[in-house]
Amino acid sequence: MTKVKPGFKKGQSGNPAGRPKGSKNRATLLAIAAMEGELGAIVKRIIDAAKAGDMAAARLVVDKLIPAAKDRPVSIKLPQITDVATCNAAQAKITATVASGDLLPSEGEALSGLVEHQRRALETHNMAKRIEALEKQASKEKP
Repeated sequence: MTKVKPGFKKGQSGNPAGRPKGSKNRATLLAIAAMEGELGAIVKRIIDAAKAGDMAAARLVVDKLIPAAKDRPVSIKLPQITDVATCNAAQAKITATVASGDLLPSEGEALSGLVEHQRRALETHNMAKRIEALEKQASKEKP
């Protein structure tokens, strides 16, 4: 069992406000101080090693120094999706655009996923309407 220092309650630190937001710990401050002024030289060495064929350095350059690619906006004219038939037409248009090379396969897949979500929503809406109509008909037929 640990002893609690006099004047402190168990489970309460000496700083009730806690650590200030954004403050760095001592190890981080020491690392920054050690690299200060040297960071440019370190980055240059890593890049030189990558150019010389060091695959670990190349991976580091690609992963850390080059920002990740973001999605680009795509422009494709799709039919207005109002029913399942227009969903099929939209999917066919997406497939043709990917096949022609005007759209990347990953972009086509993302667009197809959106069209598929719309198709499911339409089917759910249509099914709810059909069930409602059947329930109304069944309630009229009851004596």
